[in-house]
Amino acid sequence: MTAGNMPSTRTVKWVLIGLAAATFVGANAHLVYVAIASQPACVEHIKERGQRPAEFRAAAAAC
Repeated sequence: MTAGNMPSTRTVKWVLIGLAAATFVGANAHLVYVAIASQPACVEHIKERGQRPAEFRAAAAAC
């Protein structure tokens, strides 16, 4: 390659900024999709108030 064919550093910086922004937006879109599309399975939990201090129950049972 000759010096005339090389992209300028300004162009390279903007391409890298664009790639970083696209990666950021894509990752966040994926997280939103997974949060909306996934439905966790029902898990056994305490339905009544526990006797020991560390026993907690679900705020509202989903199933």
